[in-house]
Amino acid sequence: MPWIEANGASLRYELSGSGKDTLVLVHEAGGCLESYEEALPGFEKEFRVLRYDQRGFGFSEKARELTFDMVVADLAGLLDALKITAPVHVAGCAMGSDFSVGFAARHPERVARLALASPNTGNNAARGPQSLERAALVEREGIRASMQASHDRSYPENLRAPDRERFRRYQSRWVCNTPASFSAQARMMHTVDLTPEYPRIKAPTLVIGAKYDSQRPPELAQRVASAIAGSKYVPAETGHFMALQTPQLFVDTLVPFFKGG
Repeated sequence: MPWIEANGASLRYELSGSGKDTLVLVHEAGGCLESYEEALPGFEKEFRVLRYDQRGFGFSEKARELTFDMVVADLAGLLDALKITAPVHVAGCAMGSDFSVGFAARHPERVARLALASPNTGNNAARGPQSLERAALVEREGIRASMQASHDRSYPENLRAPDRERFRRYQSRWVCNTPASFSAQARMMHTVDLTPEYPRIKAPTLVIGAKYDSQRPPELAQRVASAIAGSKYVPAETGHFMALQTPQLFVDTLVPFFKGG
C-alpha cells in the first residue's frame, strides 16, 4: 500500500474498487485502514473506496500532539493530494464518525452523502476525566495495560462469540498502537464539542444507533440525528465498531443509502 504527503504528514492509504463514486472510510480510535477489511469487498462492487491510516495510527506518520482541526484537515489534504475533486461519500464508525462530522461540516461541497455509526453527541467534557486517565495509563504502562477494560466496554461477549478469530485479529492490531499517538488522541477528544458542527452539514446523512454499544448507546445517536437537518436514523443489531463486529450488516445498511435509497 502506498504513502502520500498530505497536510504535512505521511499518510498510508489504499484506493480500490472501480465504481463511479468514491467512498471514504474513516476508522475508529486506535484503528487503521484494516478496520474495514472485511467490509471492503461489499463496497468495492459499487464504489471506488478510499481507506487511510489517520495521522498517528497504523503505518501513517506518528504524532505526540493531535488536534481535531488537524485530523479533519488531513482528510481534505489527502483528497487534494490524490486529486479527488468530485464530492465523495463519507462513512465513519465510533470516533471515525466524529471526524466525518467535522469534515462534512467544514467541507460541505466535498461530501455527497454521509453515514455515521455510533456517533458522539455534542460536548465531550463529561468523558474528560476518563479520557485523560486512559491517556495517562497508556503513557505510563503501555497500550496493553488498557486493553481489557477498553474492550470489555467496546466489544461485548455477545459480539465476540460468533467469531472469536475476528476478535483476536482486532486485539492483535489494536495492541500494536503507539502509546504517544494513542494518548494524544485521547487528550484531544476530551475537549471536542461537535454541537456547532451539526447545523453546517448539508449532505444527506444516515445515523446508525448500535443496540449493543454501551459507550455510545442508540439514544445518543438519535440525538445526533435530531441535530442534523433531514438526517435519517436507523437502529442496528451491532456494537461500537459496526464495521469490525458486523461487517456484512455494515455493508448492507450503507450501500443502499449511498446508492440513493
